[in-house]
Amino acid sequence: MNNTLRSNTGSVYLVWILVLCCGGALTGLSGRSFFTEGNITDLLTSTTVLGLVVVGQTLVILLGSLDLSVPFVLSLSSVLAAGVMAGRSENFTAGIVTAILVSLAIGLVNGLLVGLVKINGFIATLGTGLVVSGYLFTNYRGSTGKASPELAAIGSASWGVVPWTTVAMVLCLVATALFLNRTRTGLHIYAVGGDPAVTRMSGIRESLPAIVAHSLSGLFAGLAGLVIVARLGVGSPEVGTQGGYDLLSIAAVVVGGAVLAGGKGSIWGSLGGILIFATIDSLLGIMEVNPYLKEVVRGLIIIIAVAVYAKRNQLKRSARFDSLRTKSTSSMKEGSIR
Repeated sequence: MNNTLRSNTGSVYLVWILVLCCGGALTGLSGRSFFTEGNITDLLTSTTVLGLVVVGQTLVILLGSLDLSVPFVLSLSSVLAAGVMAGRSENFTAGIVTAILVSLAIGLVNGLLVGLVKINGFIATLGTGLVVSGYLFTNYRGSTGKASPELAAIGSASWGVVPWTTVAMVLCLVATALFLNRTRTGLHIYAVGGDPAVTRMSGIRESLPAIVAHSLSGLFAGLAGLVIVARLGVGSPEVGTQGGYDLLSIAAVVVGGAVLAGGKGSIWGSLGGILIFATIDSLLGIMEVNPYLKEVVRGLIIIIAVAVYAKRNQLKRSARFDSLRTKSTSSMKEGSIR
């Protein structure tokens, strides 16, 4: 399984490199430059927001669930943080803590509904998302609040072309990868997603991995909301839905080699999916392509990626079956000779 994951992850990054090369060539032919400092910084910034959402979505998909509440949690985090801060330095900590705790609480509710009440993840997170959406559009109209000077400074700070927020996102990726591969709960997430029946027979509690995965998904969506406030300076009740972070995060995880049924995938594969979508969005923006065409391109990428992975797995299963059939035939011949 590890060799298969490495192979899939390597393929994802090869596709990303190909997209980068094509992007450089296309922009060069049109008289523009893809690899300018401004474009690279914008690419890394968009990667950061999507990346944080995808980290949480990866955990949930590995479990065999989905989280459709992430765009609403992201939006709620942004308006709460900006509203509490109100542009005042003394409210910096309170704004961040409020946004994180509320996002974590929503993720915890999703986890309890999925892990303890046994509601399907699609339905549970759709329901909580609609509740949050109703609250947002009832109480907020347009941009709201203002980031504190400290948060705005973090949003604009960078090491060369690399924003500080991107570095923070990478640290979250590393921490999550270690959590999945080095902790008991992380390994249990893989186990529950791979085969719940075997997990139950092994004495592993299914509820705890579900609660942890969904709680972390809510937390990372909240952090993504904070990054948006840091960059834009204000909160917005529509920023999550306008960005399409629910379906886009699922698409990035799938393109990264994960299986929606659960049990297979990796954080680093998901990062490859993030980079592919962020690079294509940046390229289409530079080329001034119709925004609606972006959705067409995203859809085609998802279809092609899933088709390639399905075909590859089918060939591998066929090869294993042929190998077993050959061994069985050889054993029967040996038995008849004896």
